[in-house]
Amino acid sequence: MSLHVSDDLTGAKDMERQPRGGGTRFTLNGVLWSLQALFGFFFAGSGFGKVLLYDEVLYAAAPRAVAWYAAVPQPLIVFIGVCEVLGGVGLILPAMAKVKPMLTPLAAAGLTLTMILAAGFHIVRGEYELVPANLLLGGVSAFVTAGRWKLRPVAPANLTTSRALWSIAVLVAVVLLTFVPTWYTMTNVQF
Repeated sequence: MSLHVSDDLTGAKDMERQPRGGGTRFTLNGVLWSLQALFGFFFAGSGFGKVLLYDEVLYAAAPRAVAWYAAVPQPLIVFIGVCEVLGGVGLILPAMAKVKPMLTPLAAAGLTLTMILAAGFHIVRGEYELVPANLLLGGVSAFVTAGRWKLRPVAPANLTTSRALWSIAVLVAVVLLTFVPTWYTMTNVQF
């Protein structure tokens, strides 16, 4: 920020702060938070869809919507889903609450590994059209890992009422914006 000195109508010098460049300033911390929120919600929703496949009827119908489900045992799909839900929530909550914030880069690293394994799986099956999405998701997760591990880590702090309420609000938002629509779609829409 630069310091700008101006004269008002009375001739008094007025000090005001103006951002460099005069426009919106992007910071690494802001970019990381944006990615954490966006991809946290994405992974939580995507993972929840896989968790719902514990139901035999849903699992039997799932390969009509997603072909690779037929090649993976039901318990493994559910396990991947649980990992994605926990990873998605882990991208947001530990850093937001500042309780064990080092769990955020660990969650991102786990999601990176999941996406690397998914890309390898799709390459072996010849599903090359799915690999770019895996690489994008894995790349963003790796970026969050590096960003929150070394570049802009979140310092741990005592849990405050405000951070606890924000964390609860985020969990409610995840449920309402990802879990409920995913559950509704999977239980009410024919594949």
